[in-house]
Amino acid sequence: MMMKILFPGGVAVDADTGHHRIRTDQAARHGGADAAPPPFDLFLASIGTCAGFYALRFCQQRNLDTTGLGMSLEVVKDEQRKRVGRVRIVVEPPPGFPDKYRRALVRAIDQCAVKRHILEPPQFEVEVGARAGAATA
Repeated sequence: MMMKILFPGGVAVDADTGHHRIRTDQAARHGGADAAPPPFDLFLASIGTCAGFYALRFCQQRNLDTTGLGMSLEVVKDEQRKRVGRVRIVVEPPPGFPDKYRRALVRAIDQCAVKRHILEPPQFEVEVGARAGAATA
């Protein structure tokens, strides 16, 4: 998979996935126009929406009514390290959700691909490429 990163102006940075454009910006206090979520909010949203997908599919595969299914994501900051210390996902099952599926629902959500990549992170490589037509030394 290749994703193109674009710089549309100001401090906005977008990602082109080929089929979709994901827009980001910064809050005004960080020099942005606050025209889109900041990248870190999208990171957290990717955790929540991935977990939500697994919860939804769990219910759908068992023909359980998903009306009223809810989920929230709470981020607890580690003040010493100045970063996220804990992410808490709370699932609100729909009315009439069978108790026998509660633990299985948690196990299903634990399969979230985003979460799994955080727990077992990939290696990162950053390089500066040569610009087309630029002289090389």
